[in-house]
Amino acid sequence: MSVIATVAELEALYGAPAETSLAKEVDYITPQYHAVIAASPFAALATCGPEGLDCSPRGDIAGFVRVHDDKTLMIPDRRGNNRIDSLRNVIRDPRVALLFLVPGAGMTLRVNGRAYITTDADLLASFEIEKKVPRSVLVVAVDAVYFQCARAIIRSDLWNAARHVDPKSLPTPGQILAELTADRIGGEAYDKAWPERAKQTMW
Repeated sequence: MSVIATVAELEALYGAPAETSLAKEVDYITPQYHAVIAASPFAALATCGPEGLDCSPRGDIAGFVRVHDDKTLMIPDRRGNNRIDSLRNVIRDPRVALLFLVPGAGMTLRVNGRAYITTDADLLASFEIEKKVPRSVLVVAVDAVYFQCARAIIRSDLWNAARHVDPKSLPTPGQILAELTADRIGGEAYDKAWPERAKQTMW
C-alpha cells in the first residue's frame, strides 16, 4: 500500500487550493454565516482529550446555537445519557469544531474555536424550554468560520426522501445493547419504553 507520509507529498498530490476555498474563511461570524447558524437544527461537535477524539451530535429547535456576538457562540447542553464525553474533553482541551447542517440545504458550515463550560444561572434560564433549563452551556470563542460546498450532500443524496433507509432494516438500540451485554440489558422492552422515555426527558 502506498502511504502519503509528508505534507509535501500531500500537497503535490492535491495541488494548491482554489482561491474561493481560502477567501471564505474568516475569524468571526458574518451576517451571512449567522443566518446559516440560525437556520440549523443540528450540528456535530468535535472535541479532543487525553483519551482521544470525540464527535457528538447536537440537535434542538433551529437556531439553538446562539450567536452571542460575532466572536462567540453559545450551545445549551440538553438532557442526554450523562456520558459527557465532549464536556470532559473541553475541560482538559478547549479546542472544538462544529459542523452545522440545515435540512434541504447543500452547503454546510464549519466553525473552529475554543470552548468553556458555564452554569451561570441567568444564562441557563435564557435557554429554558418547557420550564426546563440546560444543565450547562458551552461557550465557544470563534477562531475560524467557513462554509463547505455542497458536494458531500449531493453525492450522499442526503435530503432525498426516496433514498432514506427504512429504520426497520437496521438493528435497534435495544438489540445492540442485548447483544453486547448477553441480554442483561436492552432488548425488546428497552425499545418499547424508549418513545415515552424520550418524550419525558427531551429537555
